[in-house]
Amino acid sequence: MDRSHDEEVIRKYQEGEKMMILLFAQWCINHDLDPVAVYKEAYPYQKENEELADALELTVPKKESDHIDGETMLEVLSMYGNDDLGFVVSEYISSKKLK
Repeated sequence: MDRSHDEEVIRKYQEGEKMMILLFAQWCINHDLDPVAVYKEAYPYQKENEELADALELTVPKKESDHIDGETMLEVLSMYGNDDLGFVVSEYISSKKLK
C-alpha cells in the first residue's frame, strides 16, 4: 500500500471514531446520563477526553434527538475497541438505570 492510501485509511478511522464518541455522548444525553461521568466510570485514570468535550458541543437536547438503542451503541463501541466503556454502558442498560 502506498502512503496516501494508509493516510486515507487512518483519516477515515479517526472520523469514524469521532462519530462513535458523538453517538456515545448523545446516547448518554438521551438517557439523562452525564457522558463525562459515564466515561470516567470506564476510564477512571484517564485525563479529560478532548474528543468527548468536542462531541458534547455537537449534541442536541434529547427531545430533538433520534432514538439510539443500546444494542447499536454497544456494537459501535465494540467496533472501536472500547470494551471498558461498552461494559459500563451494558451495566446501565441491564440494570435499567436508564430514564
